Amino acid sequence: MTPQNGKTQQVVATGLIWGFATGMLALCIPLVSLTQGSLILPLGVITGAIVGTVAIWRQGSRSSTGDSNPSKNLEERVANLEVILGKDEVDLQNRLKQLEPSDRQPS
Repeated sequence: MTPQNGKTQQVVATGLIWGFATGMLALCIPLVSLTQGSLILPLGVITGAIVGTVAIWRQGSRSSTGDSNPSKNLEERVANLEVILGKDEVDLQNRLKQLEPSDRQPS
């Protein structure tokens, strides 16, 4: 993903968040009159939209400053897991070999 493409996705996501927030605020107008002027719903909508926007833009800035080759990172992680699992398997086989002679009873 190029940095320009990432910014485009962030702008689109931000537009969607605030588009839905605007619709929810429009629905809150009659609800505020029914709840006798309680502003909890509109404040909740605005707070949610702000938190969502901040999260999207912070995540985008982290991913743009990270490594540019995520597939290489995944390959390295899988290789590390294979090494770890391989060591555990060898260790388990050694333990089983040690237990084998002691489990036998003299006949």
